[in-house]
Amino acid sequence: MCPAPPKHTARQGVPLSEDDHLIHIDSDDAMVDADGHAAVNGRVTVRQDARTVAADSMNYDYKTGKLRVVGGVDFEDPKLRIKSDTGIYDTVGGADFDKANFQILDRNGRGVARELTVHPDGRVALEQVRYTTCPVGNEDWMLQASSIDLDTSGQVGSAHHVLMRFKDVPIFYTPYISFPLGDERKSGILFPSFGHSSSNGYQLQVPYYFNLAPNYDLTLTPGFLSARGVQLGPEFRYLTASSHGQIEANFLPNDRIEHSDRAYFHFTDVTDLRRGLRFDTDIATVSDSNYFSDFAVGSEQTSVTYLERRADVRYYDDIWRIRGELQNFQTIDTAVLAGDRPYSRVPRIQVEGLWPVLNSHLELALDGEATNFLREVGPTGVRLNLSPEVRWSNRGSGYFFEPAVGYHFTQYDLQNATGGNPSTPSRTLPYARLDTGLLFERDAGSAGQRTQTLEPRLVYSYVPYRNQNELPIFDTALPDLNLTELFRTNRYVGEDRIGDANQMAVGLTTRLFDHVSGTQYLSATIGQIRYFSIPRVVLPSDSFLIATGQPLSLLPIVNPLALPGQFLMTARAQNGPALPGQTFLTPTGEVAVVAPGNALSQNGAFPASDIVAEVDLTAYKHVSVNLNYLWNPYTSQTDKSEIAVQYHPEPAKVVNIGYRFQQGILRQWDGSFAWPIADHWNTVGRWVYSIQDRETIEQVAGFEYKSCCWRLQLVQRRYLRRVPGSLTGGLDTSIALQLELTGFSSVGKPADSYLEKEIRGYTAHDPNAP
Repeated sequence: MCPAPPKHTARQGVPLSEDDHLIHIDSDDAMVDADGHAAVNGRVTVRQDARTVAADSMNYDYKTGKLRVVGGVDFEDPKLRIKSDTGIYDTVGGADFDKANFQILDRNGRGVARELTVHPDGRVALEQVRYTTCPVGNEDWMLQASSIDLDTSGQVGSAHHVLMRFKDVPIFYTPYISFPLGDERKSGILFPSFGHSSSNGYQLQVPYYFNLAPNYDLTLTPGFLSARGVQLGPEFRYLTASSHGQIEANFLPNDRIEHSDRAYFHFTDVTDLRRGLRFDTDIATVSDSNYFSDFAVGSEQTSVTYLERRADVRYYDDIWRIRGELQNFQTIDTAVLAGDRPYSRVPRIQVEGLWPVLNSHLELALDGEATNFLREVGPTGVRLNLSPEVRWSNRGSGYFFEPAVGYHFTQYDLQNATGGNPSTPSRTLPYARLDTGLLFERDAGSAGQRTQTLEPRLVYSYVPYRNQNELPIFDTALPDLNLTELFRTNRYVGEDRIGDANQMAVGLTTRLFDHVSGTQYLSATIGQIRYFSIPRVVLPSDSFLIATGQPLSLLPIVNPLALPGQFLMTARAQNGPALPGQTFLTPTGEVAVVAPGNALSQNGAFPASDIVAEVDLTAYKHVSVNLNYLWNPYTSQTDKSEIAVQYHPEPAKVVNIGYRFQQGILRQWDGSFAWPIADHWNTVGRWVYSIQDRETIEQVAGFEYKSCCWRLQLVQRRYLRRVPGSLTGGLDTSIALQLELTGFSSVGKPADSYLEKEIRGYTAHDPNAP
């Protein structure tokens, strides 16, 4: 075990500051001659303001104002403690010592110097120095320098001809280095990081930090990739009273593998122009589509499909919420066809307004949007959408009742309209919604401190059918069904399609929480949508499935991409049973595919959506469980499920196990951990495995050694690298070595940031730290 650092306390009976600038001497024996020279013997203590000097004997020269101390010299001021055999103390506040051991009190830095000079302004000059922040008896890392200058007032230090030793092995040399003495930022070289990957070869980075001002800074990180060449990665951060942001970039001129210049740029800014008016920018770009697959780490980072470029202005007051936006995307994955790439929205203007009607429960609301959509392929143009709404809200302690009626108006002005469709189509339709629920509570627990709730909720939605086949698809899609989508009136996101609805969404939630602390232990919800009429509005990209084993004339068509299990229409009559894989045309001309599985039958009942369930169990005996589940009652199959279990007994101990499943798309196991295996030794790891593909998606393994004054982290990563333009990719392997010297410099932040994303609940906190 490492000893705790010594605590700095004032000597018994000796105040740290008297501020009278006079010299106070305590001794056992003293003799003064006629010239003012004094010889003081016995244990001598000299005090002046906040400084003290103690020694076995002292000689004082009245003419020069200097005191020569000999034997067991102990000098101390509020920031520095020095031990030596001999020294000279100047009454103006300076001091000189030979062969001195020193300690920086508020930094726990210590060392030894052949010569040490303390200046009256708090600056300390040292010659032939050895310096470390390790506790006494431990010199795992040591900085050797020909000279060091410590500004204890400015909390900065600098050194010349520096050799850094780790475990007595030289690991770094520089002719000059500057470093902080406190928690304040300081310009200077940070320690290098080392690594290797199969795509880039050996990697070396040596960052340099510029503390330009209290509110902005710059880190320049030159690096070398043995397989590709040199690179430079600047990062500029700024913070003002009204804004904050950063610029991050990376430049690799003349990549030796690609034979081209490679670059990445990312700019973010949030500026409050005045109260209620904000400017928000997020712009990213890369030089080529292979950039992330070559330089990012991890399967998620290497499979980036789009990069967003966005700038918007937002205004809000008591009535209005207004947003003006410019947005487009850089397509990274070249396998995405031009007709499937997202539209640019330049500009997009969104308006929301809410007006209470006097002191009644009535509210008037307005949602509006005007957007200009641009793309090289397909129709383009302007879409205007206005949705006024009248709401009536009545809420009590155990209930709420909120009916609403509204009207949708949508107008297009198109160029390059396809399929003979008009260039100025429009859509109008009313809608109605009733959202109501109850809240029941009961005490749960002998102390009466915990409360359990039961919260049923009903949302009835009515939207009449409108034929919308003439309208283009700019930004509309069908989201996965979850608790948020369960209670929405429109099953689509985006304004190009408004689904017809005559349906009731039913949900039941229970919660268990501590009503004193507010801690929630359990939240569980189950819900389903019941359809009183068959929805008819669909997207052109929707696929249709029917079940097997029955004559087609008796079977409904199911659209699982819209609402799993939803009946849309009846298939064309056909003799004989449907066979898996068989295709045919529906009465409206869509192509239907016969799906394997059990036959479906309406049996006179109204069709319904999947059953949705979500469970959050929080910190029950250090165990947390999150479950999301979709079950199709017609096929008696799970359409989608995700479960994550975490065991987190201590800050440094965490184990995660997860399972993800989506019918026909995804089936994965995901496990990760961070766990101490011995004193100072921690291990980390993650494994993501695709069951249906029978391959490892990502693997992380590493260890950390955390000592009193240093930390070493070695992490190996093996991940599936997605290649743009291809559905597959190869496995890439990388290894990174990170070193942190406590109290001096750290290069562990990049690895910590990566592990915090990879391992849920991971923290870099040192449990052995005092």
